[in-house]
Amino acid sequence: MKIGPLPAGSGAFVGIAQLVLSCFALSGLDSSAKWLLESGTLLLLVVWFRYVVHLILSLVIVVPAKGTQILRSAHPRYQILRGGFMLSATLAGFTALSYLPQAQTTAIGFLAPLLVLAVAPWILKEPPKISRWVATITGFVGVLIVVRPGSGLSPIGTLFGLLTACLMAGQYTVNRLVYKDNAFSTLIWSGLVGSVTISVILIPLLPSVPDLVSGLSVGQWVVLISTGFWGALGHVLQIQAYRNASASLLSPFFYSEIMSAAILGWLIWDDMPDLASWLGIAVIVGSGLSITLFEWRSGHGARHRRARA
Repeated sequence: MKIGPLPAGSGAFVGIAQLVLSCFALSGLDSSAKWLLESGTLLLLVVWFRYVVHLILSLVIVVPAKGTQILRSAHPRYQILRGGFMLSATLAGFTALSYLPQAQTTAIGFLAPLLVLAVAPWILKEPPKISRWVATITGFVGVLIVVRPGSGLSPIGTLFGLLTACLMAGQYTVNRLVYKDNAFSTLIWSGLVGSVTISVILIPLLPSVPDLVSGLSVGQWVVLISTGFWGALGHVLQIQAYRNASASLLSPFFYSEIMSAAILGWLIWDDMPDLASWLGIAVIVGSGLSITLFEWRSGHGARHRRARA
């Protein structure tokens, strides 16, 4: 697989297509994990395969193209912290998926980028903005509509969904601190931290591992291995998307993951959000798109004023 930007002229469209495909790949990861957990596969085993296969594929794809220097990080401590947040979010997110429909779980997760904006003044020392707080509160209202009483959603699953959003917000915040590292370095470090940590956690269970895996069907083995494939593919496509199109252009298309989650949830489990849930999802998406547009216009206006000065 060749890693690099595509020829000029096709960039914007290709970048959008790559991002949308990455959202479908990550939804494929969630669907695979949900199916495995519902079929009785141990959570820790699912997460182990997700990270180990991710790491192997990342090394096979990236190192031949970029060389061993891609393994180095300017901020190894931040990479470990980011990987810890990502692994914790995976554990919480997969648990939420075992209780909730996929579309609703994914929608709750989109509270994460709004939480980053809300805490940015304290953690990232960015100027406080009322618009960010309004967007965060509005997004939370959308989540409340999705998980409202009478929705039939599991309270335990909802709590794990909210925990996942908080952990993802931590991961996104640390992303700002590893900006000097190559995106492919971060891809490998994510797999490495997750693989090592979950392997250590599994050590006490080693005597029972043969019993855990002996009863797995061929289908379960295939889906287990696919978790790492979908995860690695999704992140590689996102990196490539940012090499072919600007972040401001790509941002709105991240919400296609909710649609891909809804499509897969409907195809596999015949789950489709009801009208009220779609309203809540629309509020979450609307708050995210609104603050994205507001931040872009504010930054664009500031640059324009500096250019005229």
